[in-house]
Amino acid sequence: MEFNIHLQILTIVFVLALILGAIANKTNFCTMGAVSDWVNMGDTGRLRAWLLAGAVGILGVAILEATGKATLGTSTFPPYRTANFAWLRYLVGGFLFGVGMTLASGCGNKTLVRIGGGNLKSLVVLVITAACAYAMLWTDFYNAVFGKMVSATTIDLAGRGIKSQALGDFLGLGHTLTAVVIAFAIAAWAFSSADFRSNRDNVLAGLVIGLVIVAAWYVTGGAMGAEWKEWAEFAETKPLRVETQSFTFISPMGDGFRYLLNPTDTSLINFGIVALMGVILGSFLWAILSGGFRIEWFVSVGDFVSHAIGAVLMGIGGVLSMGCTIGQGITGVSTLALGSFLTLAAIIAGAAATMKYQYWRMMREA
Repeated sequence: MEFNIHLQILTIVFVLALILGAIANKTNFCTMGAVSDWVNMGDTGRLRAWLLAGAVGILGVAILEATGKATLGTSTFPPYRTANFAWLRYLVGGFLFGVGMTLASGCGNKTLVRIGGGNLKSLVVLVITAACAYAMLWTDFYNAVFGKMVSATTIDLAGRGIKSQALGDFLGLGHTLTAVVIAFAIAAWAFSSADFRSNRDNVLAGLVIGLVIVAAWYVTGGAMGAEWKEWAEFAETKPLRVETQSFTFISPMGDGFRYLLNPTDTSLINFGIVALMGVILGSFLWAILSGGFRIEWFVSVGDFVSHAIGAVLMGIGGVLSMGCTIGQGITGVSTLALGSFLTLAAIIAGAAATMKYQYWRMMREA
């Protein structure tokens, strides 16, 4: 088989995903854990790591675009900077996802990391989330349930003279200046904590995961990406989702479910599916090397039901909001799309509200 540009791109993505999975496992990088630490204990260490990853992503994308090394524009997958500002979609989808990831013991990325570490509960979560994401992406379910809501509340920014929902365009300050100011402000806040600065794992997680996001943008949005898209146009069978993109995990789960229904159609194997496999394997390798591999299963029927409901909400909410805690919370934020910030806030709100409810219920039953 010829090692063409498509296979080259997928190989690079797989290696980047290996790194992401291994680092996330090693450092216990977890969005739900970050929110839980903050809400329940006032510990912002992992929250700062998450925001540092976003700051690195924002600055990295700004440098890529300013130097012409990559072009994102408004035609990425998902279309983060689209001028169609579906504000209610971001808020509802993000909130559902935040509730879901809390019930399911982790977001999309954490689910993959936990599978690599031997957690069979997360494997069940993956299957259910993937099935729901598939329904949202590849059946009429989305249009039937959410279509009217989204179309009725979407604001056409272009019709109001605003090029895109990127904050630089929205505020009229220019992308590079806006990115530099926001990135340095977030990084300064992250490093303002002596506890964070002394925690090598949190610093490592923020820096490496942010750089992995930037690297994927560089590969798919730069010279290799242009060659990839040109190759796909003339391919006998055009592969799925040959677009400028970086890491996100809920839509790829839906794509993965679709591929499993048609396993002989290799054109369905795309960036996202390869990323899923890479994160799981990277986490598995670290778990084996560190002695942290442990088989886990549900402790009760109630535990299963909670995880199953969470998985459904993640699959539906993740597609509705066009991304998860990585896909919107870091990758989307790196583009400075206003919708990504709304989604991020809604995810945190949904997770925090669910944690507060769980604590109230636990105290009531005590």
